[in-house]
Amino acid sequence: MKQLLAIVGLPGSGKSEVVKLVEERGFAKIYFGGMTIEKLKEENLEVNEQNERMMREKLRRDHGMAAYATLNLPKIKAALLKGSVVIDGLYSWEEYLVLKKEFPEMVVVAVCASPKTRSTRLASRPIRPLTPEQVQSRDYAQIENLHQAGPIAMADFTIVNEGDLADVEKQVSLILND
Repeated sequence: MKQLLAIVGLPGSGKSEVVKLVEERGFAKIYFGGMTIEKLKEENLEVNEQNERMMREKLRRDHGMAAYATLNLPKIKAALLKGSVVIDGLYSWEEYLVLKKEFPEMVVVAVCASPKTRSTRLASRPIRPLTPEQVQSRDYAQIENLHQAGPIAMADFTIVNEGDLADVEKQVSLILND
């Protein structure tokens, strides 16, 4: 049976790890952030933090807060014809509403970790590490500006990621019934 999962959570919660575990089970990944990179390349702009932010804001300004869901609908539909799909990068409440309307069977999985745990993870990551102040600022921005709390609150399942990867894998297995 084909499934459509959307993984949601704040930065440092472990969304990428959950997406990898789901991909290992044969799901095709649709990475919403890939749209930003595609659009930068179309406009012959360098891929960097500044241009990525500019493009994300432009896409949302031009297409609304549901931009990434709307622009990725054809990719999601095409991938679902072939098998199960996991969405990496669903952020806004508006994206959630567009996807739920189009795919009522979509299952949303929230990955949650405490602010302290997420801050520790984000401080130690090799690419773009963040200070605790930057983590808090980003959290607030994502909740207030991207309306990210709605999809997390409406999740069908919640993975509490305070332990190790083996614990997360057990929770993913329970959700996927494998």
